[in-house]
Amino acid sequence: MSRVALVSGGTRGIGAAISKGLKAAGYKVAANYAGNDEAAAKFKGETGISVYKWDVSSFEACAEGIKKVEADLGPVEVLVNNAGITRDAMLHRMTADQWNAVITTNLNSLFNMCRPVIEGMRARKFGRIINISSINGQKGQMGQTNYSAAKAGDIGFTKALAQESAKAGITVNAICPGYINTEMVQAVPKDVLEKNIIPTIPVGRLGEPEEIARCVVFLAGNDAGFITGSTMTVNGAQYIT
Repeated sequence: MSRVALVSGGTRGIGAAISKGLKAAGYKVAANYAGNDEAAAKFKGETGISVYKWDVSSFEACAEGIKKVEADLGPVEVLVNNAGITRDAMLHRMTADQWNAVITTNLNSLFNMCRPVIEGMRARKFGRIINISSINGQKGQMGQTNYSAAKAGDIGFTKALAQESAKAGITVNAICPGYINTEMVQAVPKDVLEKNIIPTIPVGRLGEPEEIARCVVFLAGNDAGFITGSTMTVNGAQYIT
């Protein structure tokens, strides 16, 4: 019987590649999304992957959404926390709303998504939790105190939950992508990409969403059972830990 995988922010960008990669690997996939109904409908039509709409910054919405996923597909055995937003500003100009929006969506969502599934994973003695952090959670980034703080928090959350869950057969790992060729990065002016960003990446190019997806598929599988509490850095040597 195929395992059920739930991917937050799973209908666009890196999340869409992860959802498709897991489906190709034989998982029954549920892709969560926040608000873009048109993109979600297109994704579902093209892939046949079930889509579910809820706000990952709300614990109640996550509990309700996950309950629906499990009623439709079965218990969630693989959870990929990918959903995230940016509200960039220098700290001396950042508003409380900009700070709180990023912290609640990018960090609090890990609790909101993990809490409803962790007891079931512990009872079944199996689980895979994969948190998508960021290069900027490792090195920081000017204009992103909110985002960098949240993504660094994702790594700390990963390490702590891995220790709590190891004896229950649950692995918890983080992936830190660098600059990936998604709509968000494509929106950066071409001259900025070519002059200021790509030259800082030793491999000389952006990463592709599918490269992150392949990392997720590996960590979700049985072969990765001895890997937990780890941070996988995928950035073309832009930042080496």
